[in-house]
Amino acid sequence: MFPGLLPRSCDTFVALPPAAAGARVVFGKNSDRPADEVQEVVHFPAAAHPAGAALECTYITIEQVEKTCAVVLSRPAWLWGAEMGANEHGVCIGNEAVWGREEVGDEEALLGMDLVRLGLERADTAEKALTVIVDLLEKYGQGGNCMESHMAFTYYNSFLIADRKEAWVLETSGKYWAAEKVEGGVRNISNQLSITTKIDREHPGLREYAKSKGWWDGEKEFDFAATYSYVNTARMTTSRGRYCEGYKLLNKHKGSITSEIMMEILRDKESGINMEGGFMTTGSMVSVLPQQANLPCIHFFTGTPDPARSVFKPFIFVPNVTQLLKTSSPTFGQDDPVKKQPRFQTKPDRRHELYKKHESAAVVMETTKGKGEELLKGIQELEKQKINEMESILQNGCLDTSQAVNLFSQCVEEELKIYS
Repeated sequence: MFPGLLPRSCDTFVALPPAAAGARVVFGKNSDRPADEVQEVVHFPAAAHPAGAALECTYITIEQVEKTCAVVLSRPAWLWGAEMGANEHGVCIGNEAVWGREEVGDEEALLGMDLVRLGLERADTAEKALTVIVDLLEKYGQGGNCMESHMAFTYYNSFLIADRKEAWVLETSGKYWAAEKVEGGVRNISNQLSITTKIDREHPGLREYAKSKGWWDGEKEFDFAATYSYVNTARMTTSRGRYCEGYKLLNKHKGSITSEIMMEILRDKESGINMEGGFMTTGSMVSVLPQQANLPCIHFFTGTPDPARSVFKPFIFVPNVTQLLKTSSPTFGQDDPVKKQPRFQTKPDRRHELYKKHESAAVVMETTKGKGEELLKGIQELEKQKINEMESILQNGCLDTSQAVNLFSQCVEEELKIYS
């Protein structure tokens, strides 16, 4: 573990009707990671795989399944999994680092980020994704360094999983887990266990294990977060932590939460949700999941650090999506320092084209008043235009698939033009 980094890493949110405006579910996440880490936005089409095929994840190889769904992912460029993403069926997942009473080992297994991608690739509903994740957790375990560094940074994981109808919070401690179904209103997760006494699914040995460790007497009502961590669950929504700040921001907008409101929440610096410093928000995502099955789900990704100085660019799943080349990082194959033992001896330049141009533009925004304001205005106008175009698609139910194939890539090109 890397104690200095413990309290910092991500916030994930969901709003369901009636808290979300219209008959839509709105999902959002900020990925807070080491400030120099590049996050890429990548798309993988649906695929069929031969029986008995193997799948190489970040550290370990597991069994592949016969068919995988199309996915769009925002991920640290050095690993296989993802911090957040969506699939062609409108399932969205984001994960969080959590710590508790159970010590985190340093054996390599599946990363929480691998589990995010595996859930998206293998499930067409939120609850099925939850089942995929807990089954893999049981079979392969979770563990391994979560940072591209020879310093170990390890943690357990919580997940917020949403689809067009409902959401689930899944929180883990080693192989043990509890899950809570969210059927309406708002829910957020941060870097702490947050499931208390409303437990809708759980590991069959969850309570017995807690008793065997002396964490629960078997008499009083079972409270997962209080039992498996040191959280004072009575004060969770009133303390000054990011979990509480996120909870307050969601509740402030309850009844009118849209994609734009979710973006506003993710941009909030005062609450610490838009994080700055050695750990910062390196990528952000917002998804709109209409409850009407004939309307497309729309997924916005920045692919760049600091959402306050980034563009949320829309992506829609259609056949033959143009590959997202300008937000894909270079690859190094078997020469990648992640693949070699001992790992992480060197650190290659993983910056993609958008990241490089945005990096230069961010310096201008910070240091040159007139030019900086002009750049910021340009990207804000571009984002607003895209949000309006997406709203029009949702209102009219008309999607031109020939344009949708280039939707994200075209927006990246327009953003790059502003920077040049």
